[in-house]
Amino acid sequence: ALFFLFLLWVISSDKKNEQSKVWIGLSKETAHQLGTPISSLMAWNEILKAKYTDDVTIQEMGKDVERLKVIAERFSKIGSVPELTIENATEVTHVAMQYMENRTSKKIAYSFDNKAENTTSLIFLPLFEWVIENICKNAIDAMNGSGNIDFELFNQRGKIIIEITDSGKGIDRKLFKKIFQPGYTTKKRGWGLGLSFAKRIVEEYHHGKIYVKSSDRQLGTTFAIELPVCKN
Repeated sequence: ALFFLFLLWVISSDKKNEQSKVWIGLSKETAHQLGTPISSLMAWNEILKAKYTDDVTIQEMGKDVERLKVIAERFSKIGSVPELTIENATEVTHVAMQYMENRTSKKIAYSFDNKAENTTSLIFLPLFEWVIENICKNAIDAMNGSGNIDFELFNQRGKIIIEITDSGKGIDRKLFKKIFQPGYTTKKRGWGLGLSFAKRIVEEYHHGKIYVKSSDRQLGTTFAIELPVCKN
């Protein structure tokens, strides 16, 4: 019996490793494919800026092209060991939230409440910002483009807790863990990789935790991210 249990564990581990390699390969290939068009867009944007120096629209286009470059970098870092730096998690989270706020409908109301005394942690900015953005995008989908996204930060047992609450349609309790599995999605479009990558980024790279804290059909869903406080 023990032998068969061990055999099942080996088969399960091999399957997970194989899946991991597929997702890593897919993310790196995506980054590679994005490289050429992004470089072209950056060049065209520089030409437009030189010709129309004071055009605000072109300046905003430039910001989004730079963002595409960051996104490609995020995909290329999946599977690699990122270089973590000491960052203020409050500032990093707020910047990521503001980016989403400036690029989503005015029907989405954002709030930010920082109750933490110490939010210094080792963070890899490009990937961690992507985690926050991904949760926000899922929240917007769950609210059908209209509702509230509330951020709350506080300290608990030597950790930084980031809670993101939406007023969407909620998630069944039986799906709390399943939504983090690669390939799982309830959307008509998408590959079901967003929350899977988010889990990998938070838990494997930042040595933290990410999970669904609570969800209700009437009240929405709260995602929680835990990060270790950096001890200087």
